[in-house]
Amino acid sequence: MTAPRPPHRPADFLAAHRGGGLATLASQRGGAVFAYAAWRTGLKPTHLSLLNLVIGLGVSAGVIAYIPTAMDGAPWWPVGLAALVLWQIAYMLDCADGQLARVTRTGSDAGARVDILCDIAIQASVVSVVVAVTSAYTPEIPSWCGAAFAALWMTNLVTAVMAKEDDGVSMVKSTSIIVRVIKLVRDYGFIIAVIALALLWPELMAVVLLGFGAVNALFLLASIASNARASLR
Repeated sequence: MTAPRPPHRPADFLAAHRGGGLATLASQRGGAVFAYAAWRTGLKPTHLSLLNLVIGLGVSAGVIAYIPTAMDGAPWWPVGLAALVLWQIAYMLDCADGQLARVTRTGSDAGARVDILCDIAIQASVVSVVVAVTSAYTPEIPSWCGAAFAALWMTNLVTAVMAKEDDGVSMVKSTSIIVRVIKLVRDYGFIIAVIALALLWPELMAVVLLGFGAVNALFLLASIASNARASLR
């Protein structure tokens, strides 16, 4: 039996990705380039996870800190475009750490936990951006809407972790058009792009909060119904 050929192209890392929505598949391609560069320079998957954390949290903190300046009349477009680019880079690094771990077989249980915890921290910061911008520009939105949005956002993380534990099986197996559209809208790469673009017109961030909150609520109910039906057969 011949030994496996060492990876030497980004395509080797891309082949190890675990799928995702359309936006995430694009991010996986960028992640393959980062994974390849990390392999060439001797970095470990956890290095990529931590770099993802630093960039993701830094962008969110910068956006929130900029709100008072923007309220005084400063333009949002430089910050919005920076968030669009940097959040996507952070997500590519998130895709890259898993590719690197699988291809080089350098993953570990501790490294996997670091990856998940970094994801939670970054996504909590992104949620904070949405709620903070909405509160600043649309104060008439009830505060419980922001709380519900934050809570329902965790549906993304919980169902993703549960799906991984079930060999990557989707929590909702229906292939109907409605379910496919909901899954597309829930794609993380798509979501952070929409949030960053909404910074260019911050008054519309309330639409993002209410819209994605409703989508996650529907997906949560669909997940409960689908799995309850399966368990009662």
